[in-house]
Amino acid sequence: MRHKRLKCNDVAFNLINHFVFIIITLICFYPFYYMIINTVSANDLSANGSIRFLPKSIHFDNYTQVLAINGLMRAALISIGRTVIGTACTVLASAFLGYVFTQEKMWHRRFWYRFFIITMYFNAGLIPMFITMKTLHLTNTFWVYIIPVIIQPFNIILVKTYIESMPRSLQEAAEIDGAGIFTVFGKIILPTAKPILATVAIFSAVGQWNSFQDTLIYVTEQKLYSLQYLLYTYINQASSLAAMVRNNGVSAVSAVALASQQTPTSIRMTVSVIVVLPILFVYPMFQQFFVKGIMIGSVKG
Repeated sequence: MRHKRLKCNDVAFNLINHFVFIIITLICFYPFYYMIINTVSANDLSANGSIRFLPKSIHFDNYTQVLAINGLMRAALISIGRTVIGTACTVLASAFLGYVFTQEKMWHRRFWYRFFIITMYFNAGLIPMFITMKTLHLTNTFWVYIIPVIIQPFNIILVKTYIESMPRSLQEAAEIDGAGIFTVFGKIILPTAKPILATVAIFSAVGQWNSFQDTLIYVTEQKLYSLQYLLYTYINQASSLAAMVRNNGVSAVSAVALASQQTPTSIRMTVSVIVVLPILFVYPMFQQFFVKGIMIGSVKG
């Protein structure tokens, strides 16, 4: 009787648990769904808030017109480039530094480790950072997106803790066979630490893809604008659609045609979808490593 009661309680708990998580999932999913249905619905209905759950008067002109705006595709290439290159550099730097800080033979290892980690808690501020970037001639260059964020102390902590959880005998066996520090790193550490490196890659890729403040602060040349910065600009200028289109280099004739079809709401929604969808497709590829990597990398032992 008691066993049957426990079984009933487990079934009830599972039902409630699934119901709660389904509700939470729907709440998280609805904003993306809302944006998408508004981009493919009639712009006048979208502007007055008539689109709530189902699209009406479906069309895809918003995407073709927004993608035709001068500078958008170039900005997309800048965002893709900084995401790919920046993520690769951050992952490699975090992996190598995390590995080096686990080596007891490193000269003053504890001092250098704390020297890196303390930067998590102290920041010089915006003006000194801008002066530094200006002095290093990084402003108005593509590398201002890459170099300042290669070293991430939090990622180093994750990788270091993960490597410390690995059997020390793996490295010792390779060192006995004559392997040097780079051989051990390339042939043992990198293949074994894939879960935590995938986790670091997620953090870095999402951060690079969503970043727009570095463009706002360090870049004035339009050819280096990122897609997210253009989104920021479009949102701020959406109330004046004709001015926004003119600033993006569309001809006078096409500007009139675009202004007659587009609304501030359609611009906001369409560009938001274009910016968000790529990272939504990439994220599931690393999801299988995420939980394992973050759990092992954050708890020693």
